Amino acid sequence: MSEHSIAGTKVAFLLTDGVEQVELTSPWQAVKDAGGQPVLVAPSEGRLQAFNGIDKGDTFEVDLLVSEASASGFDALVLPGGVINADHLRVDKDAQSFTRMFFEQHKPVAAICHGPWLLIEAGVVKGRSVTSYHTLQTDLRNAGANWSDEEVVVDQGLVTSRNPDDLLAFNSKLLEEISEGQHAGQRA
Repeated sequence: MSEHSIAGTKVAFLLTDGVEQVELTSPWQAVKDAGGQPVLVAPSEGRLQAFNGIDKGDTFEVDLLVSEASASGFDALVLPGGVINADHLRVDKDAQSFTRMFFEQHKPVAAICHGPWLLIEAGVVKGRSVTSYHTLQTDLRNAGANWSDEEVVVDQGLVTSRNPDDLLAFNSKLLEEISEGQHAGQRA
């Protein structure tokens, strides 16, 4: 059991086909184990194909379309990685808007690996301290973020990590930020 209880919270997991499976399943289970309710939000209905690296993994059922979702119905947002997943989400206008709403409402957001690509397109990284998969560092710096190569970086409710090796630290900080609630410094 987690040291941070998030009982009664709803946590949106925004993803699409190509998500890195463990970057979905590990934080999802951490949220459940801490008493939260994870909800899979996606651009399309049906089942999404996850990957384990370049190999197909399991499929996961979509709970809610991002075009019908509102940040006001959730306490936090998680953006799992996976190159294909992140590349498709970052150009989806509904995904951009949904993500930006969490920052406007000062709610915790956690992004791992390639997940921060969407944060760039949502216009929420300027002046923020972040990390990510190393290949995104130039994109994040060009968008005005302060990028560093660390296991986990927390900046006023924004949690970022580099890759699946960082999941233990990522999950711990995700739960901590959710348990703290809204953060005044979390802004769009």
